[in-house]
Amino acid sequence: MKKTGKNIVVFYGSQTGTGEEFANRLSKDAQRYGMKGMAADPEEYDMSELSRLKEIDNSLAIFCMATYGEGDPTDNAQDFYDWLQESDADLDGVNFTVSFSSCFFFIFVNDDGNLEEDFVSWREQFWPAVCEHFGVEATGEESSIRQYEPFDSKNPFLSPVTVNRKLNKGGDRHLMHLELDITGSKIRYESGDHVAVYPTNDSNIVNKLGEVLGVDLDTVISLNNLDEESNKKHPFPCPTTYRTALTHYLDVTSCPRTNVLYELAQYASDPKDQENMRKMASSSPEGKALYQTWVLDSSRNILAILEDLPSLRPPIDHLCELLPRLQARYYSIASSSKVHPNSIHICAVVVEYQTKTGRTNKGVATNWLKNKVPTDNGHKATVPMYIRKSQFRLPFKSSNPVIMIGPGTGIAPFMGFIQERAWLKQQGKEVGETVMYFGCRHKNEDFLYQEELEAFEKEEVLTQLNVAFSRDQEKKVYVQHLLKNNKEEVWRQIHKDNAHIYICGDARNMARDVQTVFYEIAEELGGMTHTQAVDYIKKLMTKGRYSQDVWS
Repeated sequence: MKKTGKNIVVFYGSQTGTGEEFANRLSKDAQRYGMKGMAADPEEYDMSELSRLKEIDNSLAIFCMATYGEGDPTDNAQDFYDWLQESDADLDGVNFTVSFSSCFFFIFVNDDGNLEEDFVSWREQFWPAVCEHFGVEATGEESSIRQYEPFDSKNPFLSPVTVNRKLNKGGDRHLMHLELDITGSKIRYESGDHVAVYPTNDSNIVNKLGEVLGVDLDTVISLNNLDEESNKKHPFPCPTTYRTALTHYLDVTSCPRTNVLYELAQYASDPKDQENMRKMASSSPEGKALYQTWVLDSSRNILAILEDLPSLRPPIDHLCELLPRLQARYYSIASSSKVHPNSIHICAVVVEYQTKTGRTNKGVATNWLKNKVPTDNGHKATVPMYIRKSQFRLPFKSSNPVIMIGPGTGIAPFMGFIQERAWLKQQGKEVGETVMYFGCRHKNEDFLYQEELEAFEKEEVLTQLNVAFSRDQEKKVYVQHLLKNNKEEVWRQIHKDNAHIYICGDARNMARDVQTVFYEIAEELGGMTHTQAVDYIKKLMTKGRYSQDVWS
């Protein structure tokens, strides 16, 4: 290996040739990830040299082992198997990974399963993990493997972060703009789509869970479904370690649901704790109220619950079985693919707040994204992502006016819309009025994308830029107030000129208040009753002329 500059060796145990074929494919794959691999028959090598593998940088041994009979080693792997049983070789520091084909293929496929399919899906997760482990960047040639592979929730694309900058000039929040590189991925997106990202839990929380439960988090585990009829053999990919499960697969920061508390109650040694946990899971008014105040209003996650109930020490495997899966997070894309075909922009605010118990809770995805610095000691920071299509679309006719209402990070999709309208204008298309209603706290603190927006206004791409600075004066001013001030113009745009209305941001207050203003304008300037006005806006919605991209 040293002589030929190889750093990856794929040993195979093969009876019918499948293991050997997979080993050859894996060794060829290595090249596409900027590494050099070789397939090897363990019968032909002195396996006691395995411990010297660590002399080669970024080295890895992969064992692609078939079994036959009752899980017996194949003929060519028998000596290696015996050596492993008897030898006391020191393999500390040797990186290795194991995949079993035949009846123990990655422990979860029996021999009548689709071996090829399982191999491919394992391999798709395997190489990005290797790249991440060694901090190497996949070379461009990698795209040929996945030429026709759509990236989706089961197969996200590892996108390098090229830009991560703070957007606000002051204040105590952190608003950020990130750019994800999708070059060579064949990913297509439209303005208004969402980008889904798979975050990773904070290692501090994971380590604390290990400490509280007194567990070695690097124990390798496989949670197998006891219901043999079930399609779902494992709650998350297995075998794995507790650390990997708690970091990548399980949601450890949400407030646990009542069924989790009920199941865990049996492990509390204090009868009072047991009683309270079961009470919170019951349908009694007293129990519901206790759950509301003690768990939800206090924002207690599983770690906080374990810290505040010292008698509760469940076995970690049962906890892992009960916790929900860590979900992808969705962000409105803040760019246009017409202008940025190889890049996806995200605009987000870092979530961090004090809870009633005095703890600091941090949003999983935004804090993880905040730390994605484009180059970190020569390693490229990457984000696993895919695209979720949306109905939030610019009008088919570019000559239709658009009214965009997006305070705070609700401006995200509108950056894409405005870029696209500018592009359409450059193409010589007739572009209708483009009106933006943006809102933030202070002009000199969190006026997001101020320079870009003012430039678009100067170039007359933005016909009108209306900004509400809610806290720059005594009385708070929000986007809905600006809409009301421009009611005549707004009514003309909607009623006469076929304008499309877009609202993005907070669903709970802003979107509702804005809708109320549209009712009021229709009543006042369209001479309608309240019921007619509500009906009028509803009709705009069904025609696709009143679209919302909101979150609570």
